[in-house]
Amino acid sequence: MLAHARRLLSSSSASSAMTRAVLVNAGRLDYDGSLDFSRLAAACGGEPTRHDDPTPSPAAIASRAEGHSVLITKEVPVDVASLPASVRLICEAGTGFNNIDLDAARARDITVCNVPTYSTDAVAHLVITLALNFSSSIVRQHRALARGDRAHFDSFAALGAYPHFELTGKTIGLIGGTGAIGAKVAEIAKSAFGMRVLVWSRSAETCERWEAARNLDDLLKRSDFVSVHCPLNERTRGLIDAAALAKMKPSAFLINTARGGVLNEADVVAALRAGHIAGAGLDVQDPEPPAPDSPLYDMDNVILTPHVGWKRVETRQRLIDAVAENVEAFNAGKPRNVVS
Repeated sequence: MLAHARRLLSSSSASSAMTRAVLVNAGRLDYDGSLDFSRLAAACGGEPTRHDDPTPSPAAIASRAEGHSVLITKEVPVDVASLPASVRLICEAGTGFNNIDLDAARARDITVCNVPTYSTDAVAHLVITLALNFSSSIVRQHRALARGDRAHFDSFAALGAYPHFELTGKTIGLIGGTGAIGAKVAEIAKSAFGMRVLVWSRSAETCERWEAARNLDDLLKRSDFVSVHCPLNERTRGLIDAAALAKMKPSAFLINTARGGVLNEADVVAALRAGHIAGAGLDVQDPEPPAPDSPLYDMDNVILTPHVGWKRVETRQRLIDAVAENVEAFNAGKPRNVVS
C-alpha cells in the first residue's frame, strides 16, 4: 500500500514537472485583470508562473523559461535557440506565429502550437466597423468637432467634403479571404449590408462561396474596400506596396487587421497623402506601436487603433481557455493546433 502511494506521488510530481508553465508576457493578455486562468492552471497542474511585462526581450524570455516545460507567449519575438532544455512546448497565444523560428523549434524537438480561430468574430466585427466609419465619415467629423470646427453642422457644402455613402452594392475585396476571419467578414458584408464580396488568396486558387478575383491586381482594381487577412511571411511581407496601391480606386479604402508588415507603410502614407486612395483603417502597424513621429497618428484619412481586434474581454478569455486546451492535448500525447 505504501509503495503504491509512493508511485502515485512520484507520478503526480512527474506530471507537475512536465506541465509546469510560464506566461512570459501576461500583461499583454490580462492588462485589465479581468481574465480567469483557472482552466489553464488545471491543465498545468497548478498556477503557471506569471510575468506581466508585455514586451520582454528574447533574453528575458529565455531566463523566465528556465525550469518550465511549457512556454506561453503573445506576439513577442522568441529566440528558440537560447531557450533552456526544459522547454518542450511553446504555446503562441494567438493566430500569428511569425515571432517564433519554427525551424529552430523543430531542430530542438520543441512543439509549437497556436490558437487559430479565437478572434474570428471580434476581428471581423472590427473590419465592418472600420468600413462603416469610412462610409459615414464618423471619425473625421468627430475630429473636426474636437478641434472646434463645426462647419459641417452649419453648411451642407462643408458636409459635402466628407465621404458619405451606403455600403450596399459596394465591393469589399478580401486578401487572404479564404481563412476563418475573411470568411466571417464576407458573410457579414454580404448578408447584413448587401455588399459584393471578392476574394483572392495565395494559398487557394478557388473560392466556392464567394467570387474569386483573377489575381491580386484584379481585386485591387475592382474593390471599394480592400481588407487584408493573410499571414505575414516572406511571400506576403510588403505585399501592398506603391505598385499595388496605384491599382486601387482613388475612392477606395484600405483596411488591415492582419499584420502590419504585409503593408509597405511608407508607401501607404505616400498614397494617402497624394490622394491615390481615400483612407486607411490600420489596427496593425509596423512596428507596433508606431514610432512617436509616425505620420499615421495625425493623418485625417487614417483610423489608427492599437491592435485591438483581439482585445475584447470575451475574446481574450476564449484565447486563454484555448491555450489550456492546447496544453491538455499535449499532455495527453495528442497535440493540437501544431504549426512547427
